[in-house]
Amino acid sequence: MEAFFDHADEEVLRVRGKGRKGWLPAFRDAALFKVAYAYGLRRNETRMLDLTDFGVNPEGREFGEYGTVLVRYGKAKKGSPPKRRSVLTVWHWTPGIVEEWISEVRPGMRHSTSRALWPSERGPRLGLQRLDSRFAAYRDALGLDPALEFHSLRRSYITHLIEDGHDPLFVQQQVGHEHASTTAIYTCVSSDFRTRSLRRVLDATIEAAPRPGRTS
Repeated sequence: MEAFFDHADEEVLRVRGKGRKGWLPAFRDAALFKVAYAYGLRRNETRMLDLTDFGVNPEGREFGEYGTVLVRYGKAKKGSPPKRRSVLTVWHWTPGIVEEWISEVRPGMRHSTSRALWPSERGPRLGLQRLDSRFAAYRDALGLDPALEFHSLRRSYITHLIEDGHDPLFVQQQVGHEHASTTAIYTCVSSDFRTRSLRRVLDATIEAAPRPGRTS
């Protein structure tokens, strides 16, 4: 993830260094990928965000105006309307990304009067094809596994929350899964995480074990 985001940022600097206005959509794409990862969003959930979808979390005031994001176009069951959910901000760097895009960069976009968070160069809202093509371009430029796709940002979000010690039920609610088993399928923790988890259990077991001369 770090390499992917670094490459997205470098692309902004590369295009801007040539004096081309194309750095604006490049910045948008970089910010969009980071926001999708920061909230574990699906493609359409990401593209359908509006400027007014962010709000304050009373229990997380350090995030300011970006403590929550309202997802209005969550995945729905067949024949049902899109599911809505509120996703809490969990990482300290997220508000800065959103604020810089909205306040400093987005006003320079051609369709900045649109309510959409991510306007395109040709219309008021970015299309799904652009999300896929830019993700693939950055992935291929880094030589990453061609099986990786936009949805991999969501999988990474779930995995990293679990590795950071967040309660599985909290993670399930954040991503809008109806069943915990679905969240478990998305989780692919690293071998280092499994080793650390085992070490904590073993250390706790040893600490709790009776020792010579130790009274309970």
